[in-house]
Amino acid sequence: MDDNKMVGGKVKKPGKRGRKPAKIDLKAKLERSRQSARECRARKKLRYQYLEELVSSKERAICALREELEMYKQWCSAMDQGKIPSEIKALLTGDDQKMPQGSSTKASKNGKNNITSNGQG
Repeated sequence: MDDNKMVGGKVKKPGKRGRKPAKIDLKAKLERSRQSARECRARKKLRYQYLEELVSSKERAICALREELEMYKQWCSAMDQGKIPSEIKALLTGDDQKMPQGSSTKASKNGKNNITSNGQG
């Protein structure tokens, strides 16, 4: 006999089982691939924009902290020479209006906390 089998009056050929794939339209497949690539590039672009914004915000925060550190260094060197900076005098007297615009409210809060926690004032 042949390799062909008779099942229910129909001749089956040996080979792969299951459903045969329908003929896929090549143009549609290529278009889906192109669309997927476009979406992938768009997601990548958004991801890089987000990361660049994150880096720039962190860099701005670092610059602000460096400026604050420099201000504290200047205050310390002035106090080592026996001079009390006007900003610290304003903190001690509770005069927030005399504080220069360059000093943040964080600096005034930190200064008050440090002065009162040391028991000096």
